[in-house]
Amino acid sequence: MFELSLMCPEDRIEAVSDALDALDALSVSVEDADAQTDAEQALFGEPGMPPPKDGWQRSRVVALFATEAAARDAQQLLTVQDFFAGCQVLGLATVPEQDWVRLTQSQFAPVDITPDFWIVPTWHELPAQALRSIRLDPGLAFGTGTHPTTRMCLRWIARHGAASAEAGNPLGRVLDYGCGSGILAIGAAKFGATDIDAVDIDPAAVESTVQNAQANGVQVQAGLPDKALGTYHTVLANILATPLKVLAPLLCAHVASGGHLVLAGILERQAKELQEAYAPWIRLEVANVEDGWILMTGSR
Repeated sequence: MFELSLMCPEDRIEAVSDALDALDALSVSVEDADAQTDAEQALFGEPGMPPPKDGWQRSRVVALFATEAAARDAQQLLTVQDFFAGCQVLGLATVPEQDWVRLTQSQFAPVDITPDFWIVPTWHELPAQALRSIRLDPGLAFGTGTHPTTRMCLRWIARHGAASAEAGNPLGRVLDYGCGSGILAIGAAKFGATDIDAVDIDPAAVESTVQNAQANGVQVQAGLPDKALGTYHTVLANILATPLKVLAPLLCAHVASGGHLVLAGILERQAKELQEAYAPWIRLEVANVEDGWILMTGSR
């Protein structure tokens, strides 16, 4: 493969990216040319929403091509276009051949949730200390155990699941709302829950949850959000602050009397607005903090 690198101002990003796509680029990526410097800019957006900006003030645009000829043709065609004004070619380079499968796998090692509860990709051996584990490979749906929000939710499940088992009182009926890969639903099953619904607006996430549950030998009922029916002893939702605020009445309505609500995908600075959104139904508290993210819980 061959990599064509360009420098573009913010107002040229969309036109250049579209042109590269039309010129049969295998992929086009945009990154902050000032990253790791004092001029670095942060751009944040919500999933499913338009990005706040097309790019940075100085963006590095990188396109991959199958052949050197295709990359050179793209370079020549782009540089004579009116919309290329203000842009410059940084270079054209060969991308070394790599075993991309092994490279990807090397980035995902086993993750310890507690000393004896681990998330382990299928290409790794189970750690000797893993009394409980979830076998999970990276996929299209969010949730591999590497993100702080997922880890905090799973720690909560492990702690409460173990305590419930000692008391002879199983976790009870569980709802994983916005299930992604199904990792939280599977975690609940590993700690004794036997009636688990996992729902998501994305059909790919539903399918991912079904496959991951089967691979882990647990029973989970997965479907679209209309499959969440009645009340649950535990309601888990690891999404983001904005949809969590919108979903407050719905999620609280699914929490049974004496039940638990567990929310994640929330930044520390968003705690107060979440507490206010849920105040009419459930009093939320910050239960855990990791890398700027928080876990919020409440009970009916």
